[in-house]
Amino acid sequence: MTEVVAVTGYRAEAFAPVRDLVSRELVNPRFADLGNVYSLWCAREHLTRDGGDVVLMDADVLFDDRVLSRLLRSPRSDCILLDRDFEPGEEPVKLCLKAGVAVEFRKRVHEDLEFDDAGESVGFFRFSGPTARRLSERTAAYVEDGRRDEPHEEAIRDVVLETPERFSFEDVSGLPWIEIDFPEDVRRAERDVLPRLTGVPA
Repeated sequence: MTEVVAVTGYRAEAFAPVRDLVSRELVNPRFADLGNVYSLWCAREHLTRDGGDVVLMDADVLFDDRVLSRLLRSPRSDCILLDRDFEPGEEPVKLCLKAGVAVEFRKRVHEDLEFDDAGESVGFFRFSGPTARRLSERTAAYVEDGRRDEPHEEAIRDVVLETPERFSFEDVSGLPWIEIDFPEDVRRAERDVLPRLTGVPA
């Protein structure tokens, strides 16, 4: 069974044109004062509903079909996308690997951390049923412990580093995608990314 669940909050009314594309829309009522780990908590029941694989996607990413295809076609259920061609800085969420195993997943990487490979997370994840359940539990713990203002990447980080050997990584370097956070990202998306997307009318 395939179910598409969207969690909205800020300007939820703008979601109306594509509302028919989802099975269910959930609204985070605390989007103004809590981190997006709370949005993930709002969807906690859907992470574990049928025990099957779960695909988790950030909603602020413009991406080529081939990016998502890499995730869906991965032979491993627990999978993270990474782009090795990224701009340094504090904004990208960095996935650091050592001998092919994750050793960090955060925006800020400690200067003493030892790793031999790194990439930026696209913000798309595929989790097996057991891993999705563990993520649901970790997200609930953040909310119950008063850490509701944390980014959802922190809960994902906990799950990844708890059993890093479970995860595989698909390289999407060179494929067009962009996370849109600021006005300049919109301009860059229109100029550099949108013209390169496959299946988009000219």
